[in-house]
Amino acid sequence: MKNLRTHGKSTIVWILMGLMILGLGGFGVTSFSGGSSAIGSVGGTTITAEDYARALRQQMNGYQQQTGQPLTMAQAQAIGLPQAVQSQLITAVALEEQARRIGVSVGDDKVRQTIVEAPAFQGPTGSFDRAAYADVLRRENLTEAEFEREVRTDEARLLIQRAVAGGIAAPKPAVETTARWILERRDVAWRELTPEMLPAPVAEPDEAALKAWHSANADRFTAPELRKITYAWLTPEMLAPTVQLDEAALRAAYEANLDEYQRPEHRLVSRLVFPSAEEAQAAKAQIDAGTAPFETFVVQRGLQPEDAELGEVSQADLGPAGEAVFALDQPGTVGPIQTDLGPALFSVHAILEPVDIPFEQAQQDLRAEAALDRAARTIEERSAEYEDLLAGGATLEQVAEETELELGTIDWSADAPPAEGSIAGYQAFRDRAAEISEADFPELANLDDGGVFALRLDQVVPPTLKPFEEVREEVEADWRRAEAHRQLLALAEEQRLSPATPEGQPAPQWTEVKDITRDGWIEGAPSAAVARAFAMAEPGEVEVVDAENRVILLRLDAIDEADLADEDALRVTDAVRGRLGQSLQSDIFDYYARAVQRDAGIQLDQQAINAINAQVQ
Repeated sequence: MKNLRTHGKSTIVWILMGLMILGLGGFGVTSFSGGSSAIGSVGGTTITAEDYARALRQQMNGYQQQTGQPLTMAQAQAIGLPQAVQSQLITAVALEEQARRIGVSVGDDKVRQTIVEAPAFQGPTGSFDRAAYADVLRRENLTEAEFEREVRTDEARLLIQRAVAGGIAAPKPAVETTARWILERRDVAWRELTPEMLPAPVAEPDEAALKAWHSANADRFTAPELRKITYAWLTPEMLAPTVQLDEAALRAAYEANLDEYQRPEHRLVSRLVFPSAEEAQAAKAQIDAGTAPFETFVVQRGLQPEDAELGEVSQADLGPAGEAVFALDQPGTVGPIQTDLGPALFSVHAILEPVDIPFEQAQQDLRAEAALDRAARTIEERSAEYEDLLAGGATLEQVAEETELELGTIDWSADAPPAEGSIAGYQAFRDRAAEISEADFPELANLDDGGVFALRLDQVVPPTLKPFEEVREEVEADWRRAEAHRQLLALAEEQRLSPATPEGQPAPQWTEVKDITRDGWIEGAPSAAVARAFAMAEPGEVEVVDAENRVILLRLDAIDEADLADEDALRVTDAVRGRLGQSLQSDIFDYYARAVQRDAGIQLDQQAINAINAQVQ
């Protein structure tokens, strides 16, 4: 149901429920270009610029939190966010206008109760904190009188909302019918028809048939758009062989990554602390006897196994317990050992051997890695030079002659998989290749491995039907698949209408499946089989399922009606009742709100709205 506490002008929502979470504290609106303090009205009640700006900003922040990406006003407008906010505010203000017309209001006690119970205004003790209350209002540029007036208005709107839709309940027949539909189960049997079951092999096609198939299915044999591209590129891997490295640089790299080459033995260890040494010893006895694993005692303490994990640790990391833990020559449990937290058992899950790779042994790997790193830095330092050449009008051919960049050409298609080692394997290249036009000049762009590239579109070859002679084998294979499928469908229809097995032939084998539900599946069968099973009316019916290039015969064996008195069925029924009731309430409230808006009349100031949209970022 459309609830004005989440969809509307409600200051209670923005401040009491949303403000502290969304961090809108610094956002206050005092004036906007255009000279208007309102963006419109419903009857005699205005929609203020401040309310619109605050609601719009709140929705944009909420969207950003959900997606993790910043949202610009242009993007917000593209998805219709400002219009949605305006619609919500219009609904809220329409109810406010209706409350004013019919004289609905709430008393001071209700206003006070709403404010005092608001979580945003509660202090460390859980009671109302006037300092927090004043601080929030100050950051929102609201006086106490203004805020309390908004609370009073909001509660009046909610009174009307509850009066209109609060007592609506879904009809019992609709609830039970829907629940039965959801909970119904069916028994089916199925079998697949394959080309081997055809009475005769697929006949050989003649040239005329294949040429006709080629023409009739041109989309299957049409080459996609082809873009002929010239490019110049350079990657760290390409430049690395030319990089000169002295031993000092390699030793510095070795020291910087010493943890990878010199590392003492580590172990994967968990620790469980017990209240007393006696309890720890009793647990250790059970572990040693094999009657209970270490994890059992972790769970008994109300913990998850990961809560006891210490991860990879060295002997020094474990302090006094290190010697006993590292004395184990294989995974196991030791203890009890007295620790700062109390007597504990330590479980060793794995032993990680020490690493001891001297500089001389690591030198080759270090050289390759350091060369790539130096090459990436060199490319970054020289990128400005490459850009200047391109900006000065140098062609890609000239840039390749004057710099380390290598020239290449490619016939690129968005549908073709890139060859190994090709520039088309980079997403940045593919994105640029797809959007560039023949009028665009080459521009330097970055690759995700630290490389750079620039490209030029030389020609666009539109989608072209491949000549029959070039794709004859492909056409024939496609025709054979289609012809076999057509014959299988005819055979399936024949067997559906005449299910009796011919004399002297073995009975076909059906795979029986019991108790399938509408949201379930039939293992091994196309997903469309479930929908078809529930579309069949009477047990004994057989239908043909043509899906995923497969031909299936599906037989309905039984329909199991739902027992609504069952415990699980009662839960489903309650959920259906709630969902249908909410839907009805939402529809009725929507009709009421539209009628109020129509009767009161809506006025919007698009110039004021545009001014706010331009300032909210």
